[in-house]
Order: sequence, then C-alpha cells, then structure tokens
Amino acid sequence: MKQSILYIAFILFTVSITAQNAERIFKSAQIDGLYVKVEVNDGYYIINPYGSNIVETTFVPNGEELITESHAVVAKSKSSTIDITERAKDVLIKARNGLYVVVTKSPFQISYYYKDQLITSEKRGYYKSKHEPMDMVKGNIVADSTEKIEFNLSKDEVLYGGGARALGMNRRGHRLPLFNRAHYGYETESQLMNYTMPIVLSSNQYMIHFDNAPIGYLDLDSEGDNTLTYETVSGRKTYQVIVGDTWYDIMNNYSNLTGKQPMLPRWALGNFSSRFGYHSQEEVEMTIDKFREEEIPVDAIILDLYWFGKDIKGTMGNLEFLRDSFPNPKQMIKNLQSKNVETILITEPFVLTTSNRWDEAVEEDILAKDSIGNPAKYDFYFGNTGIIDIYNPKGEQWFKNIYKELANMGVNGFWGDLGEPEVHPNWVQHHTGSASEVHNIYGHDWAKLVYEASLEANPNKRPFILMRAGYSGSQRYGMVPWSGDVNRTWGGLQSQPEIALQMGMQGLAYMHSDLGGFAGANLDDELYVRWLQYGVFNPIFRPHAQEDVPSEPIFRSEKAKRLAKFAIQMRYRMLPYNYNLMYENHLYGKPLMRPLFFEEPNNPELFSYSKTYLWGNDILVAPVLEAGKTEQEVYFPKTANWFNIETDELIEGGQTKMIKTHPAYIPTYVRAGAFIPLTKVVQSTSEYNSSEIELHYYFDEASPENKRLLFNDNGSDPNTIINGNYELMKFESLYKGSNLKFEFEFEISNDYGGNLKSSDKSIDFTVHNVQNEPKYIKVDGKKVDVKWNSKTKTLTIPINWEATTKKEIKIKLKK
Repeated sequence: MKQSILYIAFILFTVSITAQNAERIFKSAQIDGLYVKVEVNDGYYIINPYGSNIVETTFVPNGEELITESHAVVAKSKSSTIDITERAKDVLIKARNGLYVVVTKSPFQISYYYKDQLITSEKRGYYKSKHEPMDMVKGNIVADSTEKIEFNLSKDEVLYGGGARALGMNRRGHRLPLFNRAHYGYETESQLMNYTMPIVLSSNQYMIHFDNAPIGYLDLDSEGDNTLTYETVSGRKTYQVIVGDTWYDIMNNYSNLTGKQPMLPRWALGNFSSRFGYHSQEEVEMTIDKFREEEIPVDAIILDLYWFGKDIKGTMGNLEFLRDSFPNPKQMIKNLQSKNVETILITEPFVLTTSNRWDEAVEEDILAKDSIGNPAKYDFYFGNTGIIDIYNPKGEQWFKNIYKELANMGVNGFWGDLGEPEVHPNWVQHHTGSASEVHNIYGHDWAKLVYEASLEANPNKRPFILMRAGYSGSQRYGMVPWSGDVNRTWGGLQSQPEIALQMGMQGLAYMHSDLGGFAGANLDDELYVRWLQYGVFNPIFRPHAQEDVPSEPIFRSEKAKRLAKFAIQMRYRMLPYNYNLMYENHLYGKPLMRPLFFEEPNNPELFSYSKTYLWGNDILVAPVLEAGKTEQEVYFPKTANWFNIETDELIEGGQTKMIKTHPAYIPTYVRAGAFIPLTKVVQSTSEYNSSEIELHYYFDEASPENKRLLFNDNGSDPNTIINGNYELMKFESLYKGSNLKFEFEFEISNDYGGNLKSSDKSIDFTVHNVQNEPKYIKVDGKKVDVKWNSKTKTLTIPINWEATTKKEIKIKLKK
C-alpha cells in the first residue's frame, strides 16, 4: 500500500506547479506527537491534520516562538496516527484517507492533495517583505516590514471570500484590506466593509483560512500572475486547507473547525420593528400597537441610541435608560412581552468623556490606554471618547455586568454597533496588544462577551446578538451580522444577495441587510417593497432606516403597506421551513442562502452568478433588483424541475427562461419532489402551533423518490439538541407505475441524547400537480374521500398523526 501511495506522490510531484522559495532548504521531517515537524534552514513547519479533510500548517521562523492561541479554531486535532514516508525527492504526510501533504525537498515546496488530485500548493510560502505600507486607513498604519504567505493558483479558478464586500461574486483580481471598517452609503461596489475575513474559497472546491487576527491584506491575484497572497503586520504564520466532496462538506468541515452557529430563538425568524430611532417609551408602545391594529405580524422592536440619550452626540456610554424619555422601562418591556414582542437594545463599546459613566469607567480602569498608561481619548463623530478594553478582565466584567442587568430587566436581545471598532487609532493599547493586533477581532470577542453574559443571566434562553463587525469563527458566539449602512437605492439592493451568499460560505450564515435600505432620504415604495420581498428569503427580516424615511410598513403608503403585509405574512407562513434551515445550519454548517454553484459545482457559468439563489435546499429565489422590471431572466438548475410557488407552473431544469414579474411577490420556485411545511399566518411566532402544519408535496414523475426531515423543538432552549428535547419528522415519497406512496414517521436520533419529545400532529397534506382525479386514496390502508381540485390540479388530505406512530398514504393515479 505504501509503495502505491509513494508512486502516486512521485507522479504528482512531477507535475507540481511553480516551486516554492528557492532559498528554503529542507533538513528533516519527523512525527512529533499529533503533528509532523519539518525543519528547514530558516525555521520549521508544523503540519497538523484535523482528520481527513483539514490540514493546518504553521511556519515558525528562526528566533521566534510558536504561537498556539487561535481566535478562530476550536476543534482539536483528531488524528491518532500519521503516516510519514520519506523518499529521495519528497516526503508524504498522510492522516487517514483524504487530504494529504507532499513536501518536496529541492526546490522546497509544500503541496496539498485530495483523492490524489492536486488541490493547491505554496508558491513562495512564508517570507518577509521590507518597507511596505499598510495604508488601508489613509496611511495611518505603516509597518517597517510585513509577512506574507503565497500560494499558486490555476488560471481559471474563481475566488470567493475576504468577508463582506460588494465586488461581484468572483473576487479574483482584487487586493483586499483586512481591516474592519464601515462604509456609509455604499451601493454596487465596496472594497472594504465591516466584516473582513482571512478566508479564500476556490471554485475548485477548497478553502484556505489564514488563522491570524492582526490587520493585513488578502491579495487574490491582483497582479494577474496566478498568485494568492496573505499579508499581515504580525502574528501567526498559520493556515488551514479545507476540502470536501461537496460544497456542503466544506461548509461542515470549516464550521467543525471554527465552531457551529448556535440556534437562534424562534422569534428571530419573525418581523422586526426597527429604525434610527425611537425617542420615547410612548413612541415604542404606540408603534407596536399600530402593528397589532393593522394585523401585521411583528416579534421584536429594536431601540437605537435614544434609549440612553436625547441627542445623537454626547451620550454614548450611558448604557442606562434615560428616564425623561423612558420613565418606566421595566414596565415597557413587560408590556411589550404581553403583546409577544421582544425588546432589543443597541450598545456600543465607546464611553464618551461627556457620558454619565466616564468617571466610573476611569475609576474602574476598564478603558484601553495610551502609550503612558492613561485612558486613551480621541475624537470621533459622536464626541471625545475612550473605548472599553474587553481584553482587560476588569473591562470584560464591567461590560458583562451591564448586559446582565439589562437582561434581568427583560431585554432578550442586544445590538452591538460600531464594533469594527469604527474609530480605533493604532496607538491605542489594549490589555493583550495594540489596536492593530486586536482591531479585526474586537467585534468577535465582544460578541463572545455578550453571548456569555446573556447565558449567565438567562441560562434557559438562546441569546440574540446583532453585530456590525466580526471575524472568522464569530458564528460560534451566535452572531447575527448585517451588511452595514447600505444606501437606500436600487444599487444598494443589488449588492445584497452577493454579500449574504459570500458570508454564508464563510460561516456567518445569518448575514442580512437593513431591509428597504438605511442611508438617504429616498422615499421609493417600489424599492421598499421589492427589498422586503427579497427579505422574505433572508435569514433575518429586519426593515431599518434613518428617521427621515419610515422603515415600518405601518407608516408607509396604503399600497406599500398592503404589499409589505403580504410579504411579511409569507415570511410567517414559512416558519416551519425556515426553522428547519436554522437546525441544518447549527448541525451541519449549511448556509440558509446558497449559491447555485452549490447545486452545479462543475458549471463555470454559475461560478460568478448571484442574481438567483437557493433558500435552503428546495426554494429557488430570483429577487427583483431593478426599478420597473416587468420580466427577468431566471436560471433553473438542471438538478430538478421547478414549480412556480404561486401558480404551480412546472419548468424544466437546466434552462434560462424569461419570467414575468408580479408586484406582490418576486419569482420563487419549489424543487420538484420537495415537501414544503407551512403554517397559518400568526401575529407573532409565540402564537405558532407546531402541531398544526400545512404540508405541500410537489409531485413530478421525473422525481420519483424523495425524503425530507422537519425539525421542531420549543424554540428557546439553548441545549435542546444536546438534551434530546426535540422532534424530527421524516417524510418520504415513492412513485412507481401509477402508484404514489407516502410515509410519515417520527425519527429518533441517538446522536444527541435521543430523548424525543413529540406531539400529535394535524396536517393538511396537499399534493400538487395531480393532473387527473385519482382512482382512490388510502390512509393507513383505508379509503378516504378527498376532493380533487380540477382547477389547481391539487388534492388536500387531512391527516391526524398520533405521536410516534407511522402514517402511510397511497394514491392511485389515473394516467
């Protein structure tokens, strides 16, 4: 066996592309515990396998010590055995089956193979580059030298990653700053935004994560010489190569490495009332009363910075209710909860010198410092400020206590704003390092603080944490990101699918936008409605805007309100389907929004395509992104046929088709063979009855056999899966001859406790595309009389399903 592996390695070596740093000389390679140590003349490498699909490589130059701490990685090395085989020209390093490493001795090079195919290889690998400015903040940050790691690229591969950007799906050709920074009022293009990420994904189905926090650049072949370069001012020289048989495998492997996203509370899938901002307790309660009066569903209201101050400037850092405007906040929160509405508060990491807490912050020693150890003070838009040093145990605990106090008042969600941090001079010193070293992970670690504080205050409630900035691995702290201060224009809307799809591929699957757009005074009802219609198929449905234009549908024109209400009702109808997507993301790292090349990974025409996407596995969405659009092109993946969700028109997959648009909804299609669970419209997710389900099956002879799972639990328990307090319903279909058979059963999983909690179900089961009246229908072997709708070509079968029992439905079709 070893001889065949060596032969393959030798053949692959002979076709390996551009050799690595010619000055680097191989000395030795040997197993050292769970990893392999490769010594070279200018340092050593540690090659550490994480099972069969992930390999971590670290370079430690001479004179430096190994840095083991990672902001991102939570997985432990799983390899119990490493095979290392040395021959004359190379060293083969292999752990289990799958991804393996070939170290070529001369000229020195490290290459990565999966299933005997070259995945990627280092080019120059690690090296230092003298006197190159890191000028992503107007020349404010300059380094005497930077550190780089170079990789080879094939000429045709498309590159994704780098965090949240508006650049088009294919980001190859760009040199991207890794420096979290807000971009106010962006539209179709933004080079630099709130979430930068040291991640590259390739259309060749691999991912590279550069496991380092300090600021830098990610150069995706900007010189056109087939080179990928990671550049930074300092820190770890560590990266992980991640592969898988499918894109979903890669997502799962990456999120196993950096942490799974906890499930959000079910109410997070509802409608949010949000604007910049509500000025008083009276205004907050009046707004919610208006939603209820108009019978427009709503689950949460977000209070912007007026909750602690009358003015935008001068009060940041107060972080307590202003009693002039909010005389009884505890009662207000209680009143909102009685109407099934959660309260979410904005918070920032800045304490202004004019705030009520400045003296307290100085006395408690919770602020970052200047070069001589005094609280760092500087000016920005909101005033003269310091920043909370969350890396100082004193600052961390002080900030945590504020969140816990608010949680004890009944606040069940927190918004972390300006967490890039928005202004963060490089001379500012934190407890663990300089601003340059912690800038990119400040929002990441702030989310961790809020997540822990929320669970400490309410251990039986899932946290909700809305954050404007984070980094790789932030998903494990329950972070819900949004795409920043997008312009309220069609251009602003057009960039949103790309941003959300890209971030979902990088682990942050709840990326969404301020629905309707945030910046500017554009009162455009068509834009507003189309944005909300797109939001139906977003992870979070949260209209938000500056005060000059209302974001809430209750304050828009009658036509806009009517169309927005229809969209919001559709959002609530999809609650069972959407909640199952949350489960899939938590367990397997699957994005909620998925690019079409996930469906057709070998179709280059889809590699740069984002105008149409998948919402979960079974819903195809084509948002309307231009004004006055009466028809638009939609590509239908060849992996299935597709039903129009409104008309049931069946379209054959594998074609691009011109589709007429409708003012009340965007083009939306269901995969043939899919089971789509829906519910009745409710005014709040707390009114949702999981025992009453509308289950729609989209019959197509071309998809004869299908299986789906539906997850359900109480919607709030953070340990529901670990403790087994959930239910899984399995739906199967089989079409053979003229017989269409269905089986429904509860599936008990022993992976997470297996303590299945199930309730009896009342299901209105609708089968679509039944072209003729069936000869008969049997439920559990007994004929039932069900009317066939000759107009819609559907039949609906009422099913009473007792918990833990199996149901069987047979339909004899007429040809």
